[in-house]
Amino acid sequence: MRLIGFVVFTLSLTLAPVAAGAQQVGKGARVGLLWPGTCPLRSPRMEAFRQGLSELGYIEGQNMTVDLRCAGEAVERLPQLAAQLVDLNVQVIAAIGPLATRAVQRTTTTISVVALADELVQAGLVASLAKPGGNTTGVQFLAPQLNAKKLELLKEIVPKISRVAVLSDPGNSQTQLPLLEEAARSLGVQLQVLDVRSEGDIVRAFEAAKSGRARATHILSSPLLFAHTKTIVRLAATHRLPAIYEWKEAVEAGGLASYGPSLSEMWRRTALAVGKVLKGAKPADLPVEQPTKFELVINLKTAKALGLTIPQSLLVRADEIIQ
Repeated sequence: MRLIGFVVFTLSLTLAPVAAGAQQVGKGARVGLLWPGTCPLRSPRMEAFRQGLSELGYIEGQNMTVDLRCAGEAVERLPQLAAQLVDLNVQVIAAIGPLATRAVQRTTTTISVVALADELVQAGLVASLAKPGGNTTGVQFLAPQLNAKKLELLKEIVPKISRVAVLSDPGNSQTQLPLLEEAARSLGVQLQVLDVRSEGDIVRAFEAAKSGRARATHILSSPLLFAHTKTIVRLAATHRLPAIYEWKEAVEAGGLASYGPSLSEMWRRTALAVGKVLKGAKPADLPVEQPTKFELVINLKTAKALGLTIPQSLLVRADEIIQ
């Protein structure tokens, strides 16, 4: 399926001296990366980030240092970690998620920021897509629009559902819920929004979903929720709740279905934006990027375990089917 359109542990990754062929990109480039979750970052994040940098000549082990700061899901630590990166005099900070981006923006107005988040304009992180303004540009997932489409797909998979439990990370979901609620009204579906701030909350959320008689689960976009994909997939299976996710990695781990962009491509594009800034581009004038391809992935083994028959009309539209 295709649509056309248009981030407490501390870890330092050193990617050091200059190779002769990479002199032109600048000796000793230094990048900060602020991640709200735990370290190490699960694949394919860092691999894709390094790939994007290497495409512009910033090569691990030759002419690049990445200073990574991980909040370990203690998001209250993000301002302190942002300050650490500023004190290191990094040239660019890649901030993952709206909370990390705001923490950096409140800490510095001079160091360039490249944000990777669900949505940037409505969240107030940039002025506009074409002209972000200030010291921030970035890449956005289009999560609000995707959530509405995911609910439609979930309704196709389980036509009789009337109540859906929504796993929501409060620090990451402000801009995601309005369009989802609008879609729910048009589909005749009632939403049960369940806040998740830790792995323990996930267990309680599934218990609340079952007691609230939800018949399916919708997972909102969130670094925290994705970090606990295996737990969510396991609990969805235990409670026999069909669930739809944003990233195909969740379906590869046993989830039922996903609809969204490529996670590795989003991290790669973020790194490319970082590289452009290192080469002299100004964030204020560097347009925010959006995904141009969205993939529908379905796990037939999981569907069978749940007693579901996926409609043929949906199977022919799927980009990938896991048997």
